[in-house]
Amino acid sequence: MSGNPAISRRGMDIQESPIRKLAPLAAAAKKRGIRVHHLNIGQPDIPTPIEFWDAVESNMKGVLAYGPSNGIPELREAICSYYARSGIHVASSQVMITTGGSEAVLFALMATCDPGDEVICFEPFYTNYNGFATIAGVKLIPVTSRVENGFHLPPSEEITSGISERTRAILICNPNNPTGTIFTDDELAELADIAMERNLFLLADEVYRDFAFDGREHSSILEFPAIADRAVVMDSISKRFSSCGARLGNVITRNEELMSVFMKFGQARLCPPTLSQYGATEMYKLLTDDYYNTMVAKYQRRRDILMEELHGEEGIFFLKPEGAFYATMRLPVDDSDDFAAWMLREFSVDGWTTMVAPAAGFYATPGMGMDEIRIAYVLEDEKMRQALDILKKGIRKYVSINQ
Repeated sequence: MSGNPAISRRGMDIQESPIRKLAPLAAAAKKRGIRVHHLNIGQPDIPTPIEFWDAVESNMKGVLAYGPSNGIPELREAICSYYARSGIHVASSQVMITTGGSEAVLFALMATCDPGDEVICFEPFYTNYNGFATIAGVKLIPVTSRVENGFHLPPSEEITSGISERTRAILICNPNNPTGTIFTDDELAELADIAMERNLFLLADEVYRDFAFDGREHSSILEFPAIADRAVVMDSISKRFSSCGARLGNVITRNEELMSVFMKFGQARLCPPTLSQYGATEMYKLLTDDYYNTMVAKYQRRRDILMEELHGEEGIFFLKPEGAFYATMRLPVDDSDDFAAWMLREFSVDGWTTMVAPAAGFYATPGMGMDEIRIAYVLEDEKMRQALDILKKGIRKYVSINQ
């Protein structure tokens, strides 16, 4: 037999990241001397707390050894204390440390579903859910939320209409990436009721739980006792502590059988990053409410700048984001992929351009999101204003030449 061996169907089917796929165009723009404002990716610019670096340095021993598969006890206990501050009781045996929030989501999908099973997911959703589902052999069943009501949940009948005999779980992101929506307690209670009635797990990506604006308070699914045995929370230090490169997250459940499965998955990959765990432990232990309040105030201010610069601009529609640091908005364009690429290839103001993420890749339904983009408001105030001014001018120019 001649020729090359075939690549796996999984490998061929996995989605290219809409957040990163335009990176070559950004690199080419920079090579031409164009500077790029990156609003396409949720990379915080706030410095990683010094407590992280001090802890890493003090734990640099002669040998960087394996740690426990479920994470070092000090970090798991510190996470329990973090939740206790919000009145949520979690035992350290109910916490497992993962290699980033990504592994936490992947573990949750693989532990609750067999290949071919289905998970209800509200679109637009964090685009890498598509990749995780492909790796796990899981089919995401999209239920569409809409910009007109700030991407809050659709009516209950729309949610339950997607449930089949293969459905095993409902997956949410709250506060939401890519929309900035925070589900109300009534919405969470509705999902908990559906999970109970249909015998499903409820999986909640709560990475942005500290990012709630305008006095809102985030509610965790861990606060709903009726679903204690079917609630799974996925989290990460990436955004909370501006530590994306640490690759450290966690998965929490009170379901002992499910936790034992997570443990077997963890043993198969040995252990999460050891040095990062020492750094994360100190941040969880030492950082006070002042840290969280200051961080959230910075992002709320950036959200306010987004509203000042774009809300009411002709052809742009979105409601005020309630949390996280993202906004998904409708533009007066037919193809936001083409628009985002055009901005990098052909448009600049005083040697600068702006990079955004086309929103179609955040949907599972073909054709959805073609006229939308996601913005990550992660730049300091003046850079945000400059980036958004360039974006407005770019939209006007693009529309004028494509009419």
